[in-house]
Amino acid sequence: MGNIVPCETKTYEEILKKRFQELHSLEIEGVESQNQLPQLEQPGKGTTFLKTCFNGVNTLSGVGILSIPYALSQGGWLSLLFLFLVPILCWYTGLLLRRCMSANPTIKNYPDIGEAAFGYKGRAMVSMFLYLELYLVAVTFLILEGDNLDKLFPDMGFKIAGLKVRGKQGLVLLTALIILPTTWLRSFSILSYFSAGGVMASVIVVGCVFWAGAVDGVGFHEGGKLLNVGGLPTTISLFTFCYCGHAVFPTLCNSMKDRSQFSKVLQVCFVTSTINYGSMGILGYLMYGENLNSQVTLNLPIRKINTKIAIYTTLVNPLAKYAVIISPIADAIEYKFPSAGSSRLISVLIRTAIVISTVAVALTVPFFGYIMAFVGAFLSVTASMLLPCLCYLKINKTARSFGLELIIIVAILVIGSFAGVVGTYTSLKQIVNHL
Repeated sequence: MGNIVPCETKTYEEILKKRFQELHSLEIEGVESQNQLPQLEQPGKGTTFLKTCFNGVNTLSGVGILSIPYALSQGGWLSLLFLFLVPILCWYTGLLLRRCMSANPTIKNYPDIGEAAFGYKGRAMVSMFLYLELYLVAVTFLILEGDNLDKLFPDMGFKIAGLKVRGKQGLVLLTALIILPTTWLRSFSILSYFSAGGVMASVIVVGCVFWAGAVDGVGFHEGGKLLNVGGLPTTISLFTFCYCGHAVFPTLCNSMKDRSQFSKVLQVCFVTSTINYGSMGILGYLMYGENLNSQVTLNLPIRKINTKIAIYTTLVNPLAKYAVIISPIADAIEYKFPSAGSSRLISVLIRTAIVISTVAVALTVPFFGYIMAFVGAFLSVTASMLLPCLCYLKINKTARSFGLELIIIVAILVIGSFAGVVGTYTSLKQIVNHL
């Protein structure tokens, strides 16, 4: 990126900012994605405290809630402590991003913070982590669709191009074929209508799980383990995935009428999300104990109406959001090929190739929990814990002076680095062992 002349860099940034705004505008109305940002408000017309809180909770509420019971089952009851420690660390690093923005009023988003701290290499590094995370989230969408559709329609088979396919693999392919035409769109404003109700979707799923335990006869009788040290890396990785909303925070802050209240917004968002995640984790673990699947919806009794409601609620949003998730990735690739911007055919081919590649990854590594753990350990830890600390220390020189703040930041860097390395190794080992 260092070889791009200034005028081209400006064009590139304009393209990316435009696409990021399209991508993240869905968070104002919708569900999922730790990396989606709401559109910036015009000066003087910023969002209220309440609306910003709603946007923030939407940011932190996503498909990760399905794996919270599984995460708890991997670490045991004492691992609930990490369900409180992780959001505290992520809340603090969110405050650090806010302080970075206060030091430089030109900062509008997370890549801007990377550039302010480390130049264009910093912007490239932050962008790389965001794009890779978006790509793997798109992969988990396909896996999630395949797993839950197979729960609804077991042993379903059909033909594609004369080839008969059955089971989860066929349902992943079918999902991709349904999604593919939506990825060819260059404007995604129409998709925002399908993404409303992010927080409500999470509450509905928690309610369905509770109903299965209290009414449908599953009960809350599983004792579970007190502590499983070997499973803690997976537990911490999945918890971190659920709190990776830092790509959103700078834009949320810029959207507010009164930015001085953003610290309170973060408190409300993390407390609300932790209550929701904690409720799901405790309910699921009491109901199914060590028998939990990577998605709690796969444990629910299939013949019950609440199970169907939970699964359909889970399925709708990835279908609507997949195209928007991969859009920034496609734009970045198209920028490298100038003719792609004006050629509709090349644009379609690039987006089709991305869909095919995510399908290939989803079929090759169809492990929802393990991929989420990898994203949490490698990408979420880096984006939510390490980079905010490093950028803050680089931008704010006074923070390097010895004191309580520096001690806390160094502690987060040490804890994050250890959790990231161990979690990444563990998740990759699990993926390889199950191939």
